[in-house]
This record gives sequence, structure tokens and C-alpha cells, in this order.
Amino acid sequence: MQMNESKSGDIVVLSVTGRLDSNTSPDFEEKLLVRIKDGERKLVLDFGSLEYISSAGLRVLLKATREVKAQGGKLVICAARDYIQEVFDLSGFTAVFALAPDLGAASGHF
Repeated sequence: MQMNESKSGDIVVLSVTGRLDSNTSPDFEEKLLVRIKDGERKLVLDFGSLEYISSAGLRVLLKATREVKAQGGKLVICAARDYIQEVFDLSGFTAVFALAPDLGAASGHF
């Protein structure tokens, strides 16, 4: 898994490439939570290049969503491929996460 960071105004965009599974989720969790602890309140996760997400990856997303909400912020997931979107649908997490089809729509959530 690789993660690239960019900023669009006051929105932090984290583009995730590869697999988000039990091997990569600890590193992803650490990087994501550091940004929240550093005061970032508007986070977008661009999953356009994410190939796979496991339950370990979903757990990290749940934790990060709770953390950022507790700080008065929001986390939005965008550009998820159909099969990643299906994981969210089947797990019932579409009700938990803010999902957007692309980066422009994700920015509109703030």
C-alpha cells in the first residue's frame, strides 16, 4: 500500500494505492490518525487506486471516522471502485461513511 498526500485549501486528500489489509492497515492507521491529531479536520480518502480492502482496513476507517468526528471534523471516501463500493454496501458501512463518486463531489461534503 502506498499513500500520497495533497492539500486542496483546507482539505487533506490522501490517495491510497494497493491493498489495505492486515499487513498494511497498521501503517495506514498510524499515518491517518497522526493527521487527525495534528488538527486536520477535513479529510478525503481517494480510493480510486485501492485494489482491495479487508476487515482490518474497515476497522481503521471506523476508528478514524470516530476520531475525526470527535474533533468536529469529517472524513469522506471518494472514487471507490465498484468492488470496493460493494464491500461497503455488503458490510452496511455505506450508512457510516460519507462516500462520493469523485474528488469534486467529496469536497462538497464540507
